[in-house]
Amino acid sequence: MTTVLAASAAGIPAVERAVSLAREARLLGSTAAILGWDQETMMPGGGLGHRSRQLAQLARLEHGMATDVRLGEALAAAEDAVRALPEDHADRVNVRELRRDFDRATKLPADLVEELASVASIAQHEWAEARKASDFARFRPWLERIVALNRRKAECFGWDRASGEPWDALADGFEPGCTAREVAAVFGPLRARLQPLLDAVRGAVRRPDGSFNEHPFDVDAQERLGRFVCGAIGFDFGRGRLDRSTHPFCGGSHCNDVRMTSRYSPNCVLDGLGSSMHETGHGMYEQGLDPAWVSTPMGEAVSLSIHESQSRLWENQVGRGMPFCRWVHGAMREHLGSGMDRFTAQQVFEAANVVEPGFIRVDADEATYNMHVMVRFELERAMIAGQLAVADLPGAWNGLYRDYLGLTVPDDRRGCLQDVHWSGGMIGYFPTYTLGTLNAAQFFETARQELPGLEEGFARGDFRPLREWLTAKIHRQGRRHLSGRLCEVVTGAPLSADPFMRHLEAKLKPMYGI
Repeated sequence: MTTVLAASAAGIPAVERAVSLAREARLLGSTAAILGWDQETMMPGGGLGHRSRQLAQLARLEHGMATDVRLGEALAAAEDAVRALPEDHADRVNVRELRRDFDRATKLPADLVEELASVASIAQHEWAEARKASDFARFRPWLERIVALNRRKAECFGWDRASGEPWDALADGFEPGCTAREVAAVFGPLRARLQPLLDAVRGAVRRPDGSFNEHPFDVDAQERLGRFVCGAIGFDFGRGRLDRSTHPFCGGSHCNDVRMTSRYSPNCVLDGLGSSMHETGHGMYEQGLDPAWVSTPMGEAVSLSIHESQSRLWENQVGRGMPFCRWVHGAMREHLGSGMDRFTAQQVFEAANVVEPGFIRVDADEATYNMHVMVRFELERAMIAGQLAVADLPGAWNGLYRDYLGLTVPDDRRGCLQDVHWSGGMIGYFPTYTLGTLNAAQFFETARQELPGLEEGFARGDFRPLREWLTAKIHRQGRRHLSGRLCEVVTGAPLSADPFMRHLEAKLKPMYGI
């Protein structure tokens, strides 16, 4: 710890004091994160009531420390001390971002923070039980409380009353500066570009071979395969772990303790493998953060969209590419046994890129995935604005799935109960998935230009050049740049849907003969 503190403030006493105080609050937050991971993976059901009280108490204590007047005074002194430093100097970045966090935290009353933590803990359990039973009525009262509490949060934070809406105040916590109007301006044109491609795919005569997605393989063998692949692409199991949960996620306390989960389908290897690679992208981002800056903004991810860009990049740009499929085919034969004898690497590749509208977001192919995100954005935006009652959510959800994907949702489990996010209080989160998808394509396109022979290396199992490139360009930057600026710094251009569409069309048009 002494080394970390010494590296954190370059000997500026005012900055050292501000960073030290902020670190104490973040330490409690990381403790709560481990309890949250335990609740989703190992905690017996009987522990729920006590766990909700534990998390509520930690949230109250963390909030008290994060809003302590002494931290505010220390930040004011630190701001004076770093004023002459360059904007992107680590100390100035830490002070700037700690100020943002402090100002945002002080707008929330402690009782609201505590209630949100307690309700979310129980609501996640109730969501899981309601999902098993496909019974929205069971979850409805908890979602109503979550929405009401998030409206209170939005009122506390405030938003631009002239051009914005309450959703903006919530989204800002996941994607700084994000507004519903800006998201809609991205989603509308993207949907307009995706829809003709989806229509062409649906009408194509040539169809890829998806038989690999229907062949059963032992789930424990799949888990062993997933662990092997995660380690091969770069996840350090000496500083992290991979477990099972209902809804895959990545958490933990800091860069040297990263907790991932995945899930596995008996009849679809690529479901579990894609999930594991996705979470590994998140996990390697966390492990790639600079350990010298633990519990400071320079040692934290810049935003949820950039975090998502890392998971989507490894899952899609790498994992659904032919070079990777050539390599992983050998690993599948080793880990999955004789059942792999009937499948070629080409069949694995085609199965990974089948386009088939479905009900479940986390199972969606690249071409339809963002339609799922757009549905959720519309619905949570309407619920927070008071334009959609929680009781009417299932009907509204089902209607949008008919409009966006041409599907008739058969039940709540495959409808509005499929995602954990709202039960955890995370409203304003979903658009970061699509923003992350666009960032992933743009980052990968740049990496291919800067690293000749990159994909040929994948076919040999060499993922180190890409991992090191991402670590240097993105992970070690912490919160030095906001996400939009980071994209420009890394790629030389503002975020655009063009790289994503080029990526999709380059694969799907030849595969479907369109």
